[in-house]
Amino acid sequence: MSGLVLAVEIGGTKLQAALGDRDGTLVARRRGRAPAEGGAEAILEWFAQEVPGLIEEAGRSVSRIGVGFGGPVESATGKVLTSHQVEGWSGFDLKPWFEQRLGLETFVFNDSNAAGWAEYCLGAGQGTRHFMYSNIGSGIGGALVIDGVLQDGQGRGASEVGHTLVPDWEAGTPGEARKLELLCSGWAIERRQRAAGDPLAETPLAALCGGKAANITCPMLAEAAAQGDARALDEIERVGRIIGLALANAITLFHPERIALGGGVSLMGDVLLTPVRHWANEYVFGPFRDRFEIVPCALGESVVLVGALLLAQRAS
Repeated sequence: MSGLVLAVEIGGTKLQAALGDRDGTLVARRRGRAPAEGGAEAILEWFAQEVPGLIEEAGRSVSRIGVGFGGPVESATGKVLTSHQVEGWSGFDLKPWFEQRLGLETFVFNDSNAAGWAEYCLGAGQGTRHFMYSNIGSGIGGALVIDGVLQDGQGRGASEVGHTLVPDWEAGTPGEARKLELLCSGWAIERRQRAAGDPLAETPLAALCGGKAANITCPMLAEAAAQGDARALDEIERVGRIIGLALANAITLFHPERIALGGGVSLMGDVLLTPVRHWANEYVFGPFRDRFEIVPCALGESVVLVGALLLAQRAS
């Protein structure tokens, strides 16, 4: 295969298109954000406007397209199954949409699978046989590589850790369970904090959000926790404990050597990773304790693009 590959990321909030070489090097990129109320149609219009110019500016031929989509997809057909963040995607034929507009063979992957493959090949997963990736952002996804093979289940994905059930500490009924994504994604954390009332005056969180709970974001929580804010520390500890529990279950089932965490919430850094590591090790099957690592994603905002590029190259 010659020429560049066009790599596309369609996330809950983030849109990216890039051109890259066969080794995963990105040579040109466009970034955008999903319009708040536009749904799938507005997102597709953004790519229709941005991609032709990106290709023209590169001045090199493009051989195919790899798409990382933020939700479950049917790998064989390139059809979107659903999106849990953006309206209008259910049952959408994404592969034909790109092929008809750009005249290039297109391959569609779940964005977490793309990111996990990129990390395995070029990032935090290098040197492992069994590796897991999880993105914690507007949603929570996962990818699993076993003996160097990216797992895709029955062609509709695998390792959907965000849709596993965990204890719901918000529920009034003891023992009630809820999906991990609905408790620990960035949107869930911010929803909970904004509903909890304005922070106490003269606290780090109050200073960062201007005293208004409606302004609280995950980066603010991380900064407040780093300054010792009790409310922020309590929220992040609870989130870290439940994420740790979900990862402990995955480790117990598949025993990867390393798990890499990506996505916007993971950018909280050690203030989140420390409780995640502690609770994962606490809850995991005893013989597996202290025999795995949980590390940050290494490829940053490029991870889905690089993975879509690499997977598209090897697709038939």
